[in-house]
Amino acid sequence: MVDWYLGTMGFNYKQWIGPFYPDGLPARLHLTYYAERLNALEMDSTFYGTPSETAVQRWASVTPVDFKICPKMPRIVTHERRLVDADGLTAEFLERMRLLGDKLGPILLQFPPDFSMAEVSALIHFLPQLPQDLRYVVEFRHRSWDKPETTVLLQTHHLCWAAVDYIYMPRRIARTTDFLYLRFLGPRGRFPGKDRQMLDRTAELGKWWQNLQPHLDQVKTVYGYFNDDYAGFAPLTCNRFKEIVGADPGEIRPMQQGRLL
Repeated sequence: MVDWYLGTMGFNYKQWIGPFYPDGLPARLHLTYYAERLNALEMDSTFYGTPSETAVQRWASVTPVDFKICPKMPRIVTHERRLVDADGLTAEFLERMRLLGDKLGPILLQFPPDFSMAEVSALIHFLPQLPQDLRYVVEFRHRSWDKPETTVLLQTHHLCWAAVDYIYMPRRIARTTDFLYLRFLGPRGRFPGKDRQMLDRTAELGKWWQNLQPHLDQVKTVYGYFNDDYAGFAPLTCNRFKEIVGADPGEIRPMQQGRLL
């Protein structure tokens, strides 16, 4: 039996008011409302900086016991320092994330498109610093990483290699841990809004389901996250994928679903 944790990349979008969040719902209640409909969240805000203890404790307090939050490593570590001289920043961030307790999912290290295998020495030096009692997932956006050596490196350090539906990397699954992590992305700013489905991605999502089949007997958990640039409205795309894989879809009222153009 595989546990499915499916959600969106971020949750605090003004354009979701109406299509997803009821008009008039206070912003402080958005995460609670979200967590009643989807069981996981990729916390995009942590990419911009380590949050306060109060913020993290609140995330934990307003979400259900079986909810998972997958935070992104701050960009100062992955993009600005590019893993060099980032030990203290990383340790501070990880300790802060521990406040989530059992709600903490894998921590995402998303690297920029120009982070190539020419910088593999920085990654090799960085990985042993990561506490082994936490889980991690890596997303590369440069094709130089698409080789067997990367699989071996990540397996050695027990890191998951994120499978991405995006423009930079092949759309395939390289299993390196006992869980899988899927990211469904689109070109940034692809659509003028974030409030309705603009593309029907059912066929592509069905292919991902087929690609998952050989791995499901070997993993315990699958995480999957969607952004609005993938099809126009991430909550609805997430629900369609949940239906495809046989997971219970979140409750989105018909009046909130928008329309396919």
